[in-house]
Amino acid sequence: MPAPEAPVYRQLILGSGPAGLTAAIYAARNNSTALVIQGAQPGGQLTGTTTIDNFPGFAEGIEGPVLMEQMAAQARRFGAEFVEGIITRVDLATRPFRAWLDDVCYRGDSVIICTGAIPRLLGLANEWELMGRGLSVCATCDAFFYKGKEVVVVGGGDTAFDEAAHLARFARKVTVIHRRDTLRATPMLRDRALALPGVTLRLNTRVVALRGDRSSGVTGVTLQDGGGPPEELACDGIFIAIGHTPNTALFRDQLEVDADGYILTRDFTATSIPGVFAAGDVQDRHFRQAVTAAASGCMAAMQAERYLENLGSQGESPP
Repeated sequence: MPAPEAPVYRQLILGSGPAGLTAAIYAARNNSTALVIQGAQPGGQLTGTTTIDNFPGFAEGIEGPVLMEQMAAQARRFGAEFVEGIITRVDLATRPFRAWLDDVCYRGDSVIICTGAIPRLLGLANEWELMGRGLSVCATCDAFFYKGKEVVVVGGGDTAFDEAAHLARFARKVTVIHRRDTLRATPMLRDRALALPGVTLRLNTRVVALRGDRSSGVTGVTLQDGGGPPEELACDGIFIAIGHTPNTALFRDQLEVDADGYILTRDFTATSIPGVFAAGDVQDRHFRQAVTAAASGCMAAMQAERYLENLGSQGESPP
C-alpha cells in the first residue's frame, strides 16, 4: 500500500528564529494548524549570542538561547508543532505547497519563509568561538558594550561606515580596516564617519588573525598591510561588516529575489506567489534586529490567515 500523505497544515513555517517563532505563536493562537520546520540551527542566530539587552520586555536583558527557548515554548503552548531538520526541496508551484526534509514531505495551505541570512565572515579559525565575545556583526546590537573602548570595523561599504558612525557614539577609538585601496562606500557616508572624533581608516590592510579566547574575549587583531610584515593591533572588539548571505537558494528559481538573493516582498510580507510570505532577515537587508524579525513574523502570520480567510469567503478552498 502507498504511504499515506502528510496532513495539510494551514500555515507551514520554514525557520525557527524570532520571525518563525513569532509567526508560529500568532498562527497557533489563531487556531490555525501550524508546523515549524526548524532548520539547521533551531532558534536561529540568537542561540549563539550572549545577553540581549534590546529586546523589549526584559529590563535586565536575556540570554539569546533562553529567549528562543521561551518563544518556542510559547508557540507550543498554543498548539504549534515542530519538526527538526533541514529543508532540502520546496515546491511552491503545486497546491498545497510542499517542503521536503530528505524523503519526508510536509504540506501547507500557506507558507511563511523565515530562513534568515548568514553574516559573511573573514574565514579565520576562531571567528565562531569569539562570536558574541568581542566579535560582532551588528553595531546597533552591541555598540553599547564598548563605551570608552577601542574597536575595529572590517569592511569598505556603506554598512561598514554606518557601523563606524554608530560605534563612535560609544567607543573611544574606531579603526575601519579595508583590504583594498579603494572604497565601495558612498562619499557622504564615508566622510560623515571619518569626520567623527576617534574614527580612522586603514586601506590595503587585511585582518589575518584574531587574538583572544572564549574566556578573555577579543584582545586584538593581527593585520597585514600589503606585502609587509604582520602587525599586532590591540582592541576590545571587532565588528565585521562585509555583508550577509540570505538563505534563499531553495527559493530563487520560484520566487522573485533581488540581486543579492533577498526575497522581494510587497504589502509587508507577501511574495511573488499568492499564499507564500517571507519574514525576517531573509527579506530584510536593512535592520536585521530580533525585534524587527519578530514583528515581520507577526505580520506574515496575520497576512497568511487573511489570505486563507479571503479564499474561504469567496467560496474557494485553499488552492
